[in-house]
This record gives sequence, C-alpha cells and structure tokens, in this order.
Amino acid sequence: MTSHQSTQTMKPATAAKKLGVYLEATPAEFQEGVVTRDELNALQADPPAWLRELRRNGPHPRPVVAAKLGVSISGLARAGYTDPLTTEQIEALDQEAPEWLLKERETQAGVRKEAARLKEKRQDQEQKAENDGPARS
Repeated sequence: MTSHQSTQTMKPATAAKKLGVYLEATPAEFQEGVVTRDELNALQADPPAWLRELRRNGPHPRPVVAAKLGVSISGLARAGYTDPLTTEQIEALDQEAPEWLLKERETQAGVRKEAARLKEKRQDQEQKAENDGPARS
C-alpha cells in the first residue's frame, strides 16, 4: 500500500502575506484561486512582472510599511495609518519625518535593545547552568 501525499494549498490571503504584498492589489486570478506550496515557491523564486511591480511600488501591506519606516504596526495604527501605502507615500513620510514617526522609531529602538538585553541574559543563564552541571548531594 502506498500513501498519497496531498498537495498543500493556502488561501490567497495567506499567500499574499507570505509574499509581502497587499492582496487587493494582486491580479484577480490570484485573489480568486488557491495557491499550492509549489506555486508559492515558484512565485518567490521567479516573481512575475505583477509581483515585482507590487514589491517595488506597492501598495504595501501594513507589516511592510512598518518595516520600511522602522516602526511597529501598532505605531502606525497610533499615528492613524491603517491603510496600505505606496512606496512613494512611504518615502514622502520618511522625508517629512513627522514627530510621531521619530517617536515611534525611538520606541522601536528601545524595544529592540531590551529584547537583545533579555536574550543575552537568557544565554548567560543557560551558559552558567551548563557550566555548573547537575547539583550533587
């Protein structure tokens, strides 16, 4: 008896998220179908013109906008940016450097610094535990 492996598929929204693009800006055939793992891999390995264009100019989904601006998604929301933005709009915001953006970047830097500090502390504790070995009675 042989087992048949089923093809793994995903919804277009999941595939768009994995590709880092805004679903509503993708072609209709992408939005209306299902995407197999092989199709996703092919799109990532050799992106078609529409995918290259979306990645270059947008509109970009919030996670991509936040990453390009160096802030969190929550920071975007606090500033009232809940819709996708184009590359041009992102660059304009970056050039304008409003106060909220500078503040959110500072907050994000603090979060990263704290995460790095906690990671280092955890590694030090693990290293110490390995060096101490099991307790003897």
